[in-house]
Amino acid sequence: MEKPLPFSARERAQQKEQLKKETFDLIVIGGGITGAGIALDAASRGLKTLLLEKGDFASGTSSKSTKLIHGGLRYLKQFDFWLVKEVGSERAIVHQLAPHLVLPEKMLLPLIEGGSYGKWLTSIGLKVYDLLAQVSGDDKRQMLDKKEALKIEPLLPRKKLKGAGYYAEYRTDDARLTIENIKTALAHGAVALNYMQVDVFRYGEDGRVAGVVATDMLDDSRLEIGSAYVINAAGPWVDELRGVNRSKTGKRLHLTKGVHLVFPYEKLPVNQSVYFDVPDGRMIFAIPRGRVTYVGTTDTNYDGDKDRVETDLADAIYLISAVNNMFPSIELELSDAESSWAGLRPLIHEEGKSTSELSRKDEIFTSDSGLISIAGGKLTGYRKMAQRTVNRVVGEMEEQGRKGIKPCTTDQIPLCGNGFKKFKAVGKYIDEVAAVLKPYGLERRLAWRLVTTYGKQADAILERFNRLESETDASWRLMRAELDFCMDHEMVHNPMDFLIRRTGRLYFDIGAVRRYLDAVVAFCGEKSGQPAKVQQGWKKAMEEALHSHSHFSLEG
Repeated sequence: MEKPLPFSARERAQQKEQLKKETFDLIVIGGGITGAGIALDAASRGLKTLLLEKGDFASGTSSKSTKLIHGGLRYLKQFDFWLVKEVGSERAIVHQLAPHLVLPEKMLLPLIEGGSYGKWLTSIGLKVYDLLAQVSGDDKRQMLDKKEALKIEPLLPRKKLKGAGYYAEYRTDDARLTIENIKTALAHGAVALNYMQVDVFRYGEDGRVAGVVATDMLDDSRLEIGSAYVINAAGPWVDELRGVNRSKTGKRLHLTKGVHLVFPYEKLPVNQSVYFDVPDGRMIFAIPRGRVTYVGTTDTNYDGDKDRVETDLADAIYLISAVNNMFPSIELELSDAESSWAGLRPLIHEEGKSTSELSRKDEIFTSDSGLISIAGGKLTGYRKMAQRTVNRVVGEMEEQGRKGIKPCTTDQIPLCGNGFKKFKAVGKYIDEVAAVLKPYGLERRLAWRLVTTYGKQADAILERFNRLESETDASWRLMRAELDFCMDHEMVHNPMDFLIRRTGRLYFDIGAVRRYLDAVVAFCGEKSGQPAKVQQGWKKAMEEALHSHSHFSLEG
């Protein structure tokens, strides 16, 4: 494995000084999956690229999805064949780019009396899905009778179950996919800064956007940065930046909220992922992930604070009722949910359409002053969205005489951590890591989590782990090794970056967050040299996050 690149607060300070002297080909605003994909695409073509994010990387929509790289089966019902074909094909590509991070996942689609999907239409639909998505081998769909479906998932309702469809999807960690795209972009010469908020745009004598003025949210300093092109990939905040540019005309965003609940696996012990009916006609996922099972998602209009999106009590009741309806022996209660997350979908508004009817296609807007904005789209299609957006920039550059720009090759660029020739090698590597951890009493699931989070970069974490001989608590020893790695190589500034975005512990291992919060705060403070007052602020912010993700707001 190649040695991970330095990507820390120290490098950030040096880069800020350098930014004052440089002009970029392209500034990308927004450190979610779309902006990360654009930065990698542009940098790998040889464009001098800067990525700016006002919070932490992936702190918006790109850490709040259902965490699936999926082909959008439900879009067949809307006859959106183009979208199904594109994102379906992209699944296999992204799996090849990061087989440790994008994992094959069989999906069970129960066929229920009076449900959304009938047997004949489901069979035809899944067949079309396989054709459009170019699915082959064991991943091709199967149609199961009632007995076969119950054998795979005994929790399904025996009285109203008629059978099931069984097909292939992929599971991921959206925030990890984002950070690995950014780190791979760095390897191709890009610069990326989190906690850097773009306030206004700079304009040239011709009135075209020629850069940005940004505020460093960590020290309140201001930077003016020049660039030939600026891309607005700010997700739910796209329209705000269009407003700053005075180009918020025509089409606009329509924000909808999606909520997920997390339960201990023993409370919802599904054998594998299930995509099931809700009485109101929606479809919900139940996805097992290690020690937990998570359920989602809702789809409701949202016009509240985009920086503080919470799970309402009504959202929680809706999802729990949906689970209890499909799995009648479960009888979940509100108190069974140990964590949750809520995020926003930045869809394109269409008059007269409900939230579930709005297209998930992406669209690119170019203002009269040259600001390029991209909105809409799905996690699965991020690479193609990036390609289309950078093509727009490259086309203009070539019209102006720029030569030597490389074509898009992101379908062939392995992401950071991918040292695997085939997916089977991931399992073998998990075994190797488990063997290293076993003498310390650490469960195999921790090896699985380490590898499916960092891939081959786990080697660098294990090196740190081996050096921490004085640590008697093996679980903390491993977490501290991770934290040390993330502060050196993943631009972690505070405990929230680490516990929420880089590792997902707030969602999937909330008990460990509570157990080791003080130790994480102390180590972050020691390594970064931050005073006690700052550390107290971190702890308070993390305690608030713990509360908001494990309790439900009465407002909605």
